[in-house]
Amino acid sequence: MFQVLELNGKSLPELKDIAKAFSIDTKGLAKNDIILQIVDAQTEKPAIAAKLAPKFSKSNNKEMKEKRPRKIVKLDPIIEDTHQETTSVPTEEEVFVAPVVAKAETVVESEEKISEETSGSDESNHENEHHESDDNGVSGMPHVDVEPVRKHEKVNYNFDNIVFATGVLEIMPDGYGFLRSSDYDYLNSPDDVYVSQSQIKLFGLKTGDVVKGGVRPPKEGEKYFPLIKVEQINGRDPGFVRDRVIFDYLTPLFPNEKLKLTGHPQENMSMRVMDLFSPIGKGQRGLIVAQPKTGKTVLLKDVANAIAYNHPEVYLIILLIDERPEEVTDMARSVKAEVVSSTFDEPAEKHVKIANIVLEKAKRMVECGHDVVILLDSITRLARAYNTVSPASGKVLTGGVDANALHKPKRFFGAARKIENGGSLTILATALTETGSKMDEVIFEEFKGTGNMELQLDRKLSNRRIYPAIDLLASSTRRDDLLMDKETLTRLWVLRKHLGDMNPQEAMEFLLERLRRTQNNEEFLASMNG
Repeated sequence: MFQVLELNGKSLPELKDIAKAFSIDTKGLAKNDIILQIVDAQTEKPAIAAKLAPKFSKSNNKEMKEKRPRKIVKLDPIIEDTHQETTSVPTEEEVFVAPVVAKAETVVESEEKISEETSGSDESNHENEHHESDDNGVSGMPHVDVEPVRKHEKVNYNFDNIVFATGVLEIMPDGYGFLRSSDYDYLNSPDDVYVSQSQIKLFGLKTGDVVKGGVRPPKEGEKYFPLIKVEQINGRDPGFVRDRVIFDYLTPLFPNEKLKLTGHPQENMSMRVMDLFSPIGKGQRGLIVAQPKTGKTVLLKDVANAIAYNHPEVYLIILLIDERPEEVTDMARSVKAEVVSSTFDEPAEKHVKIANIVLEKAKRMVECGHDVVILLDSITRLARAYNTVSPASGKVLTGGVDANALHKPKRFFGAARKIENGGSLTILATALTETGSKMDEVIFEEFKGTGNMELQLDRKLSNRRIYPAIDLLASSTRRDDLLMDKETLTRLWVLRKHLGDMNPQEAMEFLLERLRRTQNNEEFLASMNG
């Protein structure tokens, strides 16, 4: 049987001869690919491997034995010459002999002979006997231990799949791709791993796939660590991923599995109110309509902490587009989730690229049956970035919005769905209103009604320091009967009718006063009869 290290030491023609014996077509294959094919083939055909192993090992031994006598013959005449030069010349010869014959087994015997000869010369010098030494000793001269100066050797290290890397695949227009690291927000970085075009075709990889596999160090002339073995794709076996159904052909349904927002250590009134009036399900497409300074970012942080604690099976991504850098740091430190950000001082191209690769990653995970939640802050600024990047179509809407610019942010928001007999993609995005910009109003009007959950925040409540600043009457979830039981729905309808005669401020103060008297929402609903 051939070992990987043994095959690495053989030349390319020898490897092709071995591959030919196993009936392997080596045309167009690199050396590493041929080695991997041979290792796989010899497990299937051990009889052929047993015949080939002694044949190729004998040829190597013959070459080693032929090199041995040429180096040793030169030592005898040098020792018989003048005594002055013999002290230095043999050491130089040893320097060149040792590394050349290092691969042969007979080197051990030569080293033993030399050590015996040197020990004999040491004894002769101590006893003051006048005779010639074999290698190191000189007659009548005191023995001097001269350490041979070793010639600098270039060592070729061969790491055999000892390093594993994980990244999100981005496929280039030329067909090859790179695994991008989340530490660099999926942009170009030193951690990128090269994925060949043949590997992408073999495993059916697409942009956004999370690939885990073994890498090797780059050789001379190579810039990146190449991927040599694929272990997992999106947390699944590569064979499972190859037969997956494309995201666009999966059947979308209404959300029917509720995401619990209460019952965790950091629970607050915001989550209790939101859980009652606008519940979130797996596959929800939610829009948080907010004016400036109404606490939308804090609300998103509370939602993220609740989902991370109550639903560890959900993969949570927080996407911050055009936000302040200090808010990005605060979000990353306070939430146990993947935070991907592009701050307001970055160009619009970066906003768009990060949003695209996050969306592709979420789609690939949903195709493999995972539940993914994306919290986007904010979709208005993402649409502004798409408007900046998109080429001019000649048709401009009110506020300077290009007619075709809103298609891609709509596609991003519309990707949220519950898949029949599969995973789900939940997107909860914030939309800005009443900012004084006509463009923001146009963007909000385009997204209004596209979601199946809407949460309205009121600036008047936040000005009076009433939090959560939620407009209870304007906030609701479509088909909330799939997320709640009938008894809870009946009590909520009664509560909404009672709050309908109040303005938003009175309604929120009335509700908060009753909620503070109870420990949880179930107790609050049960106390409504009293």
